Amino acid sequence: MKRIVTVFIVMLFSATALMAQKKMKSPAATAKGEIDGVNIEVKYHQPSAKGRKVMGKLVPYGKVWRTGANNATTITFDKDVKVEGKSLNKGTYSLFTIPGENEWIVIFNSNANQWGAYNYDESQDVLRVNVKPEALSAPVEAFTIEVEPSDVALSWENTKVKFKVSE
Repeated sequence: MKRIVTVFIVMLFSATALMAQKKMKSPAATAKGEIDGVNIEVKYHQPSAKGRKVMGKLVPYGKVWRTGANNATTITFDKDVKVEGKSLNKGTYSLFTIPGENEWIVIFNSNANQWGAYNYDESQDVLRVNVKPEALSAPVEAFTIEVEPSDVALSWENTKVKFKVSE
């Protein structure tokens, strides 16, 4: 009887986890790379534009954005780094942004384990840097993060934002 109950509980948890995964319309993604000898890993979820106006509408200007979908995006550095010339200790951070038409604020927050930006607490910010967005020549349907040779790049719809990383 104990074994049957155990099997039932395991099946129930497995089914619940599978249902939760199916409800997430924005798939999980990981970007990995090395910049200046620093290993970087970004874990995020990829929302899609689906014909919607994204920048300034779905992702409003001037408000904290989770920089993806579902849980907060996380970024991990295996060494101390400089982001846009400012020091940041090695570790894992949640990655938030405040989009703007002419400037974005990229935020590294010490609470790396949170859902969305609903409980975002500015007092836990470790670093903020300002960067300029650039227009893309072709639209990007699904939000994408890439570790490039000297930058981490965020691309979606008609906008790309990069922040420089160095050791």
